[in-house]
Amino acid sequence: MKSQQPAEGILKRSDWGNAKYYSVPCSCGNDEDTIEFIVEADEMGVNVSTYTIQRTDYWTEAVSKRYDIENIWNQEFDWFWKDIWNGFVTKLRLTKNIWWDGYVKYQSTTVMTEQQTLNYAETLKSAVSDVSKFKKERKEKSATGKLAEQGDCV
Repeated sequence: MKSQQPAEGILKRSDWGNAKYYSVPCSCGNDEDTIEFIVEADEMGVNVSTYTIQRTDYWTEAVSKRYDIENIWNQEFDWFWKDIWNGFVTKLRLTKNIWWDGYVKYQSTTVMTEQQTLNYAETLKSAVSDVSKFKKERKEKSATGKLAEQGDCV
């Protein structure tokens, strides 16, 4: 299997020369699982910034729901209040981690086909090459411009 040009599953959003912006949609079709990334060259090297939407582990229950209640209204009442309480406890746990540990631990999954994964890797590789080349050319132009200005003064 080889990478493709144009690449299946990779969307080039913008190209600013020293930076390129891409989106990788999830194969499941949920827009919230999309990976967006920017590859950018600066004075320190090449930066890859990745943006995803993260979700809490909303399924964790501090208080378990009951499934044995005969009356549907009582069942809904039980679930309603336990959902509110479990959501509150999850938010407290996450903010506690921010205050005590300085970070929040999340997990994200973007489902990709084999072809899309290969194209993603190749896109990163080529973007790094492109922005590095742009940075080098810009640096050479600015060095040549300074030399010309210095030569004019003599």
